[in-house]
Amino acid sequence: MAKNCSFWFSPKGLAALGLIGAASYFLLMEHREHVVQWLPFLILLLCPLMHLFMHHGHSHRPSGEERMHQPSDEEDEAYRRGYDAGQKEANDDRER
Repeated sequence: MAKNCSFWFSPKGLAALGLIGAASYFLLMEHREHVVQWLPFLILLLCPLMHLFMHHGHSHRPSGEERMHQPSDEEDEAYRRGYDAGQKEANDDRER
């Protein structure tokens, strides 16, 4: 039975990665001035891509763990005590 592996880890995929790497190296070495000239625009163009990938396609649905977690009364009380202590400390600092 053949084991399913990613294309990039197959012999053809590794050869493709090597070819892409070599072509990128020589392209950057020969056209460095053009790359540096357009670098600020390339960085700005990467922003939307990073946004989409980091938000996983904008689903905005909580993952399973986030959906299942409900704060307990003890956690709520601990938060409230910490919040009240911070407010009291801030008020004490203002009075000084």
